[in-house]
Amino acid sequence: MNFKEPEINRFLQKPDLKIRCVLLFGTNEGMIADLSQKFALTVTDDLTDAFRVSTFISEEIEKDVGTLFGEYNAVSLMGGRRVIFIKNATNNLTKPLKELLSSSKSDTFLIITSTTINTKSSLVNLLKDAPDSAVISCYDDREQSITSYIRDFFSKRNITVALDAQNMLSARLSADRKITENELEKLVTYLGARKNVTLDDVLVAISNTSTTSTDDICYTVSLGQSENTLKSYQNLTYEGEEPASILRSVAYHFLKILDSIAAMENGMPAKSVIETFKPPLLFFRKPDFLTILKIWKRQSVLDVLSLLYKAERDCKTTGYPAFEIASYTLLQIAGAAKKLQK
Repeated sequence: MNFKEPEINRFLQKPDLKIRCVLLFGTNEGMIADLSQKFALTVTDDLTDAFRVSTFISEEIEKDVGTLFGEYNAVSLMGGRRVIFIKNATNNLTKPLKELLSSSKSDTFLIITSTTINTKSSLVNLLKDAPDSAVISCYDDREQSITSYIRDFFSKRNITVALDAQNMLSARLSADRKITENELEKLVTYLGARKNVTLDDVLVAISNTSTTSTDDICYTVSLGQSENTLKSYQNLTYEGEEPASILRSVAYHFLKILDSIAAMENGMPAKSVIETFKPPLLFFRKPDFLTILKIWKRQSVLDVLSLLYKAERDCKTTGYPAFEIASYTLLQIAGAAKKLQK
């Protein structure tokens, strides 16, 4: 079954003994490492206990499947439920794992991790339909998830956070859970005996580990989110991205929108259109792109493309500050998107 944040929290607070296997997969290595440790701690509070904790690399199991079967069915000499970590899992694990879980009644807890498989992988499909298994996708923390993680982190330590400090933390912290945790631990050390976090504390103790991709600005501008567009634009230029290059990326995004509109005009449903994209859209982008296709019409997209091409040309030829040309153009487009939604 698929576990989202509510199911994860419920399990960590009160483990369901029917769940014998957890698969953590995705690109957020820090989140995978954090959750895999938390799940293991529901079984044993000593992850260095060799009698109750074993670790395998998926390649080792592929070479000798019997090792996994033997280890899974072994009984701890000291008593208690056991944990087996399987790291770097691939689809080659699907067949032996299916056989293992169907043939054994052991209560050993399997924690499987992978950064290479995706939602369409056979291993994911095997476990998401299994009543005794949990599947958790671990991708970059979005802003809401980061804010939630910050609140939870400080709540457990009985530390209060001022609203402006919380907003600054959300803006500065990385999308990777492990980096975020390290930065927050650093902030706790900086606080010492104090139990409240102020904006000044964040400005002094926390470096800006967040990164903004051109993908972010493409979505904020086409969804009409002017404030987020400006924030993303400033972050990108601060990180060294050229204004003309940002405009070009946004133009490619609107060309994709135009192609999608053309496909829809030929009778293809919007949901089918986005499934044809190469490379495929990340799962959290799909709802936004469907919204974008509801906002924009062919002529409006053509007008935006004309505006973007002119702005890119002006950045290179007029002598006017490229930063202002690009920011003004992007805010114009975001404003137009907002009007189209009324």
